[in-house]
Amino acid sequence: MILAILNAMKTIEIMDPLKNNARLAGVFYLVVILTGLFSELAVRSEIIVPGDAAATAAHIADKEFLFRMGFVSDLVMVMSDVVLALLFYLILRPLNNALSLLAAFFRLAQASVLGINLLNYYWPLLILKDQFMGPFSEVQLNALVLFFLNAHSYGYLISGVFFGLSCLILGSLLFKSTYFPRWLGSLVVVAGASYLIDCLTNFLWPEYASISELLVFSVAVVSELSLCLFLLIKGTSKRKFHISGTIK
Repeated sequence: MILAILNAMKTIEIMDPLKNNARLAGVFYLVVILTGLFSELAVRSEIIVPGDAAATAAHIADKEFLFRMGFVSDLVMVMSDVVLALLFYLILRPLNNALSLLAAFFRLAQASVLGINLLNYYWPLLILKDQFMGPFSEVQLNALVLFFLNAHSYGYLISGVFFGLSCLILGSLLFKSTYFPRWLGSLVVVAGASYLIDCLTNFLWPEYASISELLVFSVAVVSELSLCLFLLIKGTSKRKFHISGTIK
């Protein structure tokens, strides 16, 4: 009887910070989603004109502050993702420390790629504003602007490989846990697979990229929103949390 009470107390001690970390993860996940959507839909979609270097350069010049806001928004997203890597590790560490750490490493690798890739996003502004670019013609400068923005989009795809692998591991841990519903873990696994498929398709079979992008939008977005809302609203499931190191 005493041993059972001690085990129950240990479970409560773990569950309290677990729920707090889960709620905090939900907050940072929401920040990632909102800043990511703002950068993509409100900034890049408004400024970048695919295949038209002159129009894109003109939009950057006309909407310079919005362009800079997109840069800052992406920075906030990357920093929030670093915090998420730590929080998910703390949440899932009791299940499998090695796999939780591996998922965190892959997420940190994704954040590193995204952070460095922001240079490709910011280069166009420097090219258009830098006085030392004088020897280049306007056509050449505009071409460089579109080149770096295209490179930025491929940098995103590269980061998606690391993020997809992180999601596969994260989803499998969520599925095996007793404090998250299995359907949520399954969704995250499917999302991870969709990111990997999209990345490989863009690099190996670019003619089918529109199909893989549709897969990501239809599966991954639903999965990430579901995980974010579950963390925010419920934190963790009420089911008992079992650990391997119970008191005997």
